[in-house]
Amino acid sequence: MRRDLERVSARRLGRRAARIVLAAAIGGSVLATPAWSQSFTDRFKNLFGGGSSDPAPTTSNGAPAAETDLTCPSVSIRSGAATYAVGLPGKEASGNDLRYQVVIGRTARECNLNSGMITAHIGIQGRVIAGPAGAPENVDVPVRVAVVQDGVSPKTVFTKAYRTNVAMGSNGNVPFSLVMEDVVYPAPSADVNDAYVFYIGFDPQALKPEPRSRRR
Repeated sequence: MRRDLERVSARRLGRRAARIVLAAAIGGSVLATPAWSQSFTDRFKNLFGGGSSDPAPTTSNGAPAAETDLTCPSVSIRSGAATYAVGLPGKEASGNDLRYQVVIGRTARECNLNSGMITAHIGIQGRVIAGPAGAPENVDVPVRVAVVQDGVSPKTVFTKAYRTNVAMGSNGNVPFSLVMEDVVYPAPSADVNDAYVFYIGFDPQALKPEPRSRRR
């Protein structure tokens, strides 16, 4: 009887060791790391190239954010806002009148929960491509980020415009990247969390100067 128990225990230990070896062989672990708890820098650099050893984000009480019922919303590019084209003054941005075109290639995001508020970091990578009419030496890229609760009647929770300047040089095809680090909004309840989306897209209106306030 004792020998039978010893053989059963040995088999169990052998199976457990095999699982651990298999996990190590595929470069993972027995428990997968949830997307919420992965470092933004890790995912951003893994997506765009590079690596990092930043610690995982945590909640205000020190517990891993992955232990909450919330998930970090996905990033979606708004329809019709995936490209930004600029033509010669008074001309359509097409054909020989196209000066340059900006496109979004890849995105990344991270969410941190603290005291009922979510701070999101959203990163994009794209390219500025010169057109036949010739691009200027420097190009302003306008981007808008919105946190939206999607549904029958979408609700905008947060929105803000950002801009970055890209030096074209003589290449005519220049990559750019932008990280928005101040996207802050109240943490949603668990029943609507899955309806939240990070919408991004080009917003030419962001390049226009704000109207001056009238003095009394």
